[in-house]
Amino acid sequence: MTSLVDQTVLVTGANRGMGREYVEQLLGRGVKKIYAAARDPQQIHATDARIVPLHLDVTSAVSVAEAAETATDVSVLINNAGIARGASVLGRSTDGLRAELETNLFGPLALASAFADRIVERSGAIVNVSSVLAWLPIGGSYGVSKAAMWSATDSMRTELAPRGVQVVGVYMGLVDTDMGKYSDSPKSDPADVVRQVLDGIESGTAEVLADELSRQARAWLSEPVQKRLARLMSS
Repeated sequence: MTSLVDQTVLVTGANRGMGREYVEQLLGRGVKKIYAAARDPQQIHATDARIVPLHLDVTSAVSVAEAAETATDVSVLINNAGIARGASVLGRSTDGLRAELETNLFGPLALASAFADRIVERSGAIVNVSSVLAWLPIGGSYGVSKAAMWSATDSMRTELAPRGVQVVGVYMGLVDTDMGKYSDSPKSDPADVVRQVLDGIESGTAEVLADELSRQARAWLSEPVQKRLARLMSS
């Protein structure tokens, strides 16, 4: 488990939605510093002296390296930044999938690699935000990128847990943010999801299943694929 008191946290995609909520709640957990990262750091609302706006494009190796040189004291990394294109996996163009993989998979992996040794030194934590669509075949290319993040998170945990690092995978359905505006379906409150994640860090959990759909979908993985598909078709 990792107490957040006096930790230095890097949050990606911190300029809006879930990222901004992470920043606000971390302040209330007694952290020492928050690197609030975004492509445009001017969009970061630095309402507290502990917030340090940080330029970061997770798809750029140069930007990741520069962030690692700047934020040398990070002990907790929250890989929150993500994009959704939701293209067909049979589409002739793979541009959408490639963009999602760059942001949703390769970006978090690059950041974990860049910061792993210093997080090991501080016995800290890495949080990877995936999605329930890692387990449900209804997200098209987005689901592919999040399924890859699920697998990568488990592999990362296998490598880093023996070195004293807590690796947390986060899974949820629709959340009431700009990314979820396309749907009229019920959505989780971002504040509730973030609270569960931060509680999970402090309690030492490996996975946060932030809503009922995620908890059900996780349990369904033990069923034959035909039965899982039938559940989706009947819902």
